Amino acid sequence: MNSYLLHKTPLATQVELASKLRVLRKQAGYSQAELALRSGVSLGSIKRFERTGKISLESLVQLAHLLDCLDDFDSVFVSRQVDKRVEKLFT
Repeated sequence: MNSYLLHKTPLATQVELASKLRVLRKQAGYSQAELALRSGVSLGSIKRFERTGKISLESLVQLAHLLDCLDDFDSVFVSRQVDKRVEKLFT
């Protein structure tokens, strides 16, 4: 990721998610093959995700469910209206 950017790129976010999944998978004691078997996500998809950050949303949700991280999606796409109102106070 370019250190001069103010926001992460989509690719940087994908790679970061893949890295976090790899850490959680290892903490749970799962090999990639065991994670595939338990989650219903193909081994190829898991390998590709950990290598490139590319995965379908459905597969990502299945992996999050298995690793007890499904609630982490609650903070995705939340309204930022309150933040915008507060921001206006300072401009």
